[in-house]
Amino acid sequence: MRLFEKIALVTGAAGGIGRAVALCFAKEGASVIVSDINAAGCAATLELLEGLGGSGMSVQADVTQENEIKSLYHQIADRYGKLDIVANIAGGDVEPAADVEQIDYLKMSTNLDLNLKSCIISCREAARMMKPQGSGKIVNMSSLVYRGSPNQFSYSAAKGGIYAFTRSLAMSLGRYGITVNALAPALVEVPAFVSALGPERWEMLRKECAQRYPLGRVATPDDVARCALFLASDDAAFITGQIIEISGGARL
Repeated sequence: MRLFEKIALVTGAAGGIGRAVALCFAKEGASVIVSDINAAGCAATLELLEGLGGSGMSVQADVTQENEIKSLYHQIADRYGKLDIVANIAGGDVEPAADVEQIDYLKMSTNLDLNLKSCIISCREAARMMKPQGSGKIVNMSSLVYRGSPNQFSYSAAKGGIYAFTRSLAMSLGRYGITVNALAPALVEVPAFVSALGPERWEMLRKECAQRYPLGRVATPDDVARCALFLASDDAAFITGQIIEISGGARL
């Protein structure tokens, strides 16, 4: 077991990718704190995790609120006294198809709060716990659109910010034995996205992307989770400051 006796936090754990990461960590022996704004979904993830023989706890938290992030980490410290792994998976695009002339200030702000600011504050709190330990693994969630996107302006800006922040944090925390890396998936088939688009539009997008990706398919949540597991394990002990593209070769 690659994460035996490790304590891991996964944010966004009610969603498709976050749930897959939490379950993947649990299968490898970690005690997993699952957190999400969706309390029922978070509890369901914990139930699945425990059904696999894993252990952990569920904490509802809105990661766009600094005080809720701080409370989340305080609860982890009170219960476990340490934290070995953080996977900042929470995020999403609230303005996915806007023309540049139609960028909405509130939606832009939400994208930055949800995807970038939340990650920065979570990493700040993680560093406060991990530095005294002299060890830790941080895995952040970027996206392939960190390279840019013609109609995801604020979202791609936030994910590009994750790239720069991850590199900066890796430079800062390396001396404390803490690695910091990021995941950058291409299109992932998650229930929330399929539901938002509707079956017909999703199938058109899936086929179009699959034709462009050299591996001939879109990603699954497990594809992302297995990469997160690698970065959270000692197999990646000498890897830091990297953004790993889980893209099926989409932008070769």
